[in-house]
Parts: sequence; C-alpha cells; structure tokens
Amino acid sequence: MISSAALPIFIFLLAALSIGGLLTAVFYSGVAAGSPLDRKRTAVVAPRQRANLGAPRGGSARKRSVEDTLREVIETQASAAKSRKPTLRVRLRQAGLTWSNRVYYSVCAIVGSISVLLALLIFRIETFSAIAFSATAALLLPHLYVAWKRKSRFKAFTTEFPTAVDLIVRGIKTGLPVVDCFKIAASEVQEPVRGEFKMMVEDQTLGLPIHEAVQRMAERIPIAPARFFAIVIAIQSRTGGNLSEALSNLSKVLRERKKMEAKIRAVSSEAKASAMIIGSLPVIVAGIVYLTSPDYIMLLFSSLQGNLVLACSGLWMLVGVFVMRKMINFEV
Repeated sequence: MISSAALPIFIFLLAALSIGGLLTAVFYSGVAAGSPLDRKRTAVVAPRQRANLGAPRGGSARKRSVEDTLREVIETQASAAKSRKPTLRVRLRQAGLTWSNRVYYSVCAIVGSISVLLALLIFRIETFSAIAFSATAALLLPHLYVAWKRKSRFKAFTTEFPTAVDLIVRGIKTGLPVVDCFKIAASEVQEPVRGEFKMMVEDQTLGLPIHEAVQRMAERIPIAPARFFAIVIAIQSRTGGNLSEALSNLSKVLRERKKMEAKIRAVSSEAKASAMIIGSLPVIVAGIVYLTSPDYIMLLFSSLQGNLVLACSGLWMLVGVFVMRKMINFEV
C-alpha cells in the first residue's frame, strides 16, 4: 500500500508520465518527418535525381553542371544545419547582443535571485518550491529573451534583404563588379543586413572566394532568403550566366514570399487572438482571485498538494499552448 505522504508524489509522477505520452503522440509525426530544411532539400533534390536517371546521355553539359552545383549547395547547407546546433555564443551573435557567455550566465543568476526573493517574500511559497521556481525562471527567461531577439533580428533581415538584392542588381546592370555592389549594399542598406554585408566584404578582402563568403553569411543567418542568395551566387560563380537576371528573379521570389506571409498572418490572426485569450485567462483569473481572496488561493502556494496542482495545471496549459501553436503556425 502507498502511504499518505507518498500519495501526492505518486499522483504527480503518473500525471507527468501521461503528459509525456500525450506530447509524444501529438508531436511524433512532426519529429519523424524531419526538419523543414530536410523536407525542402528532399523536394528539390529527389525529382532532379529521378529526372537525371531517366534523361538521355546527350543532355546539356551546362544544365547538368547547374543541377550538380544546386544539389551540392543544398546538401552542404542541410549537412551544416544538421551537424551542429548553434552554440550560446552563436545564438547571442545572431540575436545582435554583445554579451559574452559570462554576462549571459550572470543575467541568469540575477533573474534566479530576483525570482526566489519574489517567491519567498511576496508569494510566500515554501522554500523547496521557491528554489524550483527560481531555477526555472533563471534558465527559461534569459533563453526566451535571446530567442525573441534572435527571431526579431531574422525578421528585420528578411524585410530589408530584398532591398539589398535590388541594389546589387542595379549595380550589376550599370557595369559594376559584384564585389563593388556588395560594398555599396554594405553602406546603403539598413541593419542587420548592413553588418552582414560588411562581414562578407571583409571575408572577400581576406582572400575568400565570393561564393564561400556568401555561404558563410547564410550560416550566420540561417534563414531561407540568405540560403537562396547563397545558392544563386554559387551557381553563377561555378557555371556562369546572367547574374543580374537571377538576382532579379530572387528579389521577386522574396517579395512574393513576404506577401504570402502577410496573407497567412491576416488569415490566422483571429485564431492567434483566441489562443492568446485562452492562454492568458487562467493567469488573469488567478491574479483577480489573489487580489480579492488571498487566503483562498494561497493554499496552492503554501502546501505540497497545492504545489502539485499548480505544477500539473502548468504542464497541461503548456500542452494546450503547444497544440494551439501547432494548429495556427504555417510554413511558407
């Protein structure tokens, strides 16, 4: 028989196992399908491989060269994205933050200290629960801040990048070398595109080939527009062709993608608003109850059973948020 003291812990473990099973059932299909980059690489490379197997031997040599270069660049980008996850230093740089690793860990320590003081002095939570709460806040809040800054910088790069491509196209049509066009873009466009083009020009000044310098930019900014730009430059540098026309088509594709993303945001805005209201409603209600009847709700913070109820409720809320996020997010 299970003792009365161990019964809440046993219930909590069962709830945690059930939630883990539900999460596995909900997200297994997305994990098993691979990353979006893998799916896109398969969609591009596989049809070309099948076409090459069935094509006659006397095909165009330049066409085969372009296809081989495209396949090589896509596989390189896919292997680079799969082989290593971004380190903390890389994530801080992608977020546009000048923090070092020591500064980041110092921020985590400060957030944890403030959280434990708030939990003990204001909410009067038990010591063990307060330590667990502060540890979660110290690990989660700085990570979420860096992720938000990183996402915002990528979004700004996506918005400004077509302007830089158009500037390069106009420079090439007037007869300027590609490197000079990159220098003009590094001085005329807005951040964060300006800084990335400056680093690309510096790499070329140090003797790095242009397609490798562009590929390094795509690794620093791992988003679709930078990868498309790297593919176009790599194909042109190895097989030749009209670079201004290729970049002009790329600019049109990027702007059409932006329009499609705006349409998707407009269509899914109602669902996102509903999800935000549903997700914030329990927190708002708990705050109102705390202001009106603090003794009634403090049992959740001052007893072990209340802490377990809070933990289970928080886990179920996270499950609901993840499910709603999966339903309203679309890939372009």
